[in-house]
Amino acid sequence: MAVVEREKLLEVKNLKKYFPAGKKGVLQAVDDVSFDIYKGETLGLVGESGCGKSTTGRTIIRLYDATDGEVFYEGEDVHGRKSRSDLKKFNRKMQMIFQDPYASLNPRMTVKDIIAEGIDIHGLAKTKKDRDNRVYELLETVGLNREHANRYPHEFSGGQRQRIGIARALAVDPDFIIADEPISALDVSIQAQVVNLMMELQKERGLTYLFIAHDLSMVKHISDRVGVMYLGNIVELTTSDELYEEPLHPYTQALLSAIPVPDPELERSRERIILEGDVPSPINPPSGCRFRTRCPHAMDVCAAVKPKWQEAREGHWVACHLYDEEAVKQNN
Repeated sequence: MAVVEREKLLEVKNLKKYFPAGKKGVLQAVDDVSFDIYKGETLGLVGESGCGKSTTGRTIIRLYDATDGEVFYEGEDVHGRKSRSDLKKFNRKMQMIFQDPYASLNPRMTVKDIIAEGIDIHGLAKTKKDRDNRVYELLETVGLNREHANRYPHEFSGGQRQRIGIARALAVDPDFIIADEPISALDVSIQAQVVNLMMELQKERGLTYLFIAHDLSMVKHISDRVGVMYLGNIVELTTSDELYEEPLHPYTQALLSAIPVPDPELERSRERIILEGDVPSPINPPSGCRFRTRCPHAMDVCAAVKPKWQEAREGHWVACHLYDEEAVKQNN
């Protein structure tokens, strides 16, 4: 089914999240980000550490208040003023899986109480037996045993703790889950197990994911579409297959060239794109295109004008002057 025929679940429009930094400084963590997520799909969000991926996810779900911009979930404004009952209803639809499975689980609570917390808040179990049965069912759904229910988080491995985090997110039957680097703290052998579990749950429950990560090969495995972030901006967005086969933005090209290839001969002979310099500070980002200070194709216009967010090909969006005919003419 073509993406244009799908029903939009989430719309992010010109989202900004700034943090105060020092006496007069402002850290522009997320600056003018726009994208849509369709029902039943997985949108991957990738980029270097500090590019604003996690802040975008946390602002969407209202863990942070947006500085500017809008987020619509099923047509409703997420950041508009809402009553406590409206927020409770919204929070049930949208859940989050956190990066560090140990820090996100209360060490003083048993696994049963951690998973059942959402069930209790939303009144989803009529009796204690019903509550316990729901917890046991969720534990088995994520590959754990009911005997684990009375243990504490420190008694589990990292992969098991992340499964508990997934069970907690599923406890209120959400439609949409933001997975904030859910595998980065896990061993490589466990990462694939967790990702495969998430894909199975998506099929069974019709879930929609925003999957935030910096592991590009894993993002390709799980995502239908992928957005690439750099210094608070999304610079490219298209289907997973097209992004990996024919990236348009110079930053995306550099990121993909760094992915290891399992063939030793091919790995030695292939050309890597090495970016010069460090990532600029989000407190004082470059004028125009934020990537221009490290871009091998930078032109004069890149310093003067912010690149337009445009559809360079059908379904393939990019913010780069190389694909803007007017900008190229202006530069020449």
